[in-house]
Amino acid sequence: QVQLVESGGGSVQAGGSLRLSCVASRYTVGGNCMGWFRQAPGKEREGVAGIYTWIGSTYWTDYADSVKGRFTISQDNTRNTVYLQMDSLKLEDTAIYYCAARKGSCFRSAWSSESAYDYWGQGTQVTVSS
Repeated sequence: QVQLVESGGGSVQAGGSLRLSCVASRYTVGGNCMGWFRQAPGKEREGVAGIYTWIGSTYWTDYADSVKGRFTISQDNTRNTVYLQMDSLKLEDTAIYYCAARKGSCFRSAWSSESAYDYWGQGTQVTVSS
């Protein structure tokens, strides 16, 4: 069965950086739509970033307004891994971060919808403190 395993979470002070990784098994990240979501305590899960690559090239990336300019999503097809580089972290970035994968492509307009994805990781905790 498909597995998505996130890592790289932890505790960091505001203004700091973390890089999350999502390694996929029994699934090929290239040519499929991938996303990062997060869920803060008491809040609904929300899309953070999405990416779609095709034949080794990045077709598009997109971000939630709240993280634009601070977070960067990328993908290494040779490692079957998706990354989320998080810089200039804020207190409100504290959440459990989830990797999500879709069987196939997705429109850029649809990446932030949970229903667009078929597989989910178990999540990794990110805590930002002052």
